[in-house]
Amino acid sequence: MCSDFSCVACVVCIATSLIYSVKFLYVCCAIYAGERSFENKTEADSNDVTEHPRDDKPRQYLCTVCDKRFTTKRYLNEHRNRHTGENVYPCTQCEKRFSSASKLRTHKYIHTSKYKCTECGICCRDLHTLAVHRRRHSGEKPFECTVCGKRFACTRNLVRHSIIHSQEKPYKCHTCDKAFGHCESLFTHMRLHTGDKPYKCPVCGRAFRQSGTLASHMRVHTGDKPYKCKVCDKAFSVSGSVKKHMRVHTGEKPYKCPTCDVAFNQSGTLTAHMRVHTGDKPYTCSLCNRSFSDSSNLREHKRCVHSNSRPHQCPYCGMLFKRRNVLKNHVLIHSSAKPHSCRHCSQCFRYSDSLRRHLIRSHSEGCRFSCETCQKKFVYRSELKRHSVQHEAVKPYVCSECSKRFPTAHQLTSHQLVHSDYRQFVCGLCGKYFKRKLCVVKHFKRCSDKLGFNNV
Repeated sequence: MCSDFSCVACVVCIATSLIYSVKFLYVCCAIYAGERSFENKTEADSNDVTEHPRDDKPRQYLCTVCDKRFTTKRYLNEHRNRHTGENVYPCTQCEKRFSSASKLRTHKYIHTSKYKCTECGICCRDLHTLAVHRRRHSGEKPFECTVCGKRFACTRNLVRHSIIHSQEKPYKCHTCDKAFGHCESLFTHMRLHTGDKPYKCPVCGRAFRQSGTLASHMRVHTGDKPYKCKVCDKAFSVSGSVKKHMRVHTGEKPYKCPTCDVAFNQSGTLTAHMRVHTGDKPYTCSLCNRSFSDSSNLREHKRCVHSNSRPHQCPYCGMLFKRRNVLKNHVLIHSSAKPHSCRHCSQCFRYSDSLRRHLIRSHSEGCRFSCETCQKKFVYRSELKRHSVQHEAVKPYVCSECSKRFPTAHQLTSHQLVHSDYRQFVCGLCGKYFKRKLCVVKHFKRCSDKLGFNNV
């Protein structure tokens, strides 16, 4: 709902008469019309708009970095601090520093507690800022973009957003030529090149490039989760997480794979999925040079392959496992439960992998890749790739002990156990060690019958 105060040039509605001033109107219509701002216009263009009384002020002081002009040298010097990163005005109460005296004066209102939010206790610099802040708790977004319909809690964010539609990016990085619509965005981007991380966590010492990122990080230590799902009341520490979570309830999957049309509810999941088609594996283990398509798979690999830790123990037989999901599957051995049922027929399975293979072979479900030679179907490209080698006469993997050749690295690794005394699998009942997992499973069944544990 718009108020009675609006810009006559661009019809952007303004929250209160407090900010409906010549200064706001002066900046507002310039940006909304696709201009950087009237401060950036050259003297030759100053007669283009005549509605605002400050248009005729000379702006002879030019910033050589972004070409922005100023009426006084003091304003220019304060503006330059944005590019240099120099914050020369310190707050005596919290040691926070600012690039201009006006920003410091505005900041000091925070310490007076005059404008305090009753919901979360945050102190704001003025009444208008408090009113805008309260919309975080209420979810109110009264300002709507007339181009794309996106809504905002304050007019400043709407004005900044409007530059996206003008596609004008006047602020360019001199290092990588990347362009931005806002001076602040360029200033933040420059920290990528300088490595500057001025915002430091007082608890763990971790540093960040942006103050907003630090504010989100601090909730890790405080446990604060101010953003709640309106459907299930699940709480989150970041507002963006609520938006992603809502897709669980709506079923929305806006990110679609252009190759196989599989849809995802998060862009990151789509990015990881695309590597199935491209074969890209950017994450490499520093210990064995094995590559992975996902960072989580690399972490799992290091924990399970390069570590001897087995933290997960079977409550029935005492067998130890590196992975929780492997223990979960193992426990099923001790019961007759078959929790995985086929939706097409009455067959039930003990393991999800068994059900998946059944769906592929019997119902052709979940198959995205098929072998051109034997028409066998597979869910993953990697499975098809391993299978296809069997149809070729090439056996590139040679055993260093007996010169026997194999078509895949997995088959070679399995064969090399013949020449090794390493036994990584142990029976939880008698303590006997085995080279292969299949051997210990068969032994365990015999051992449990022999020791009278056949009813466990």
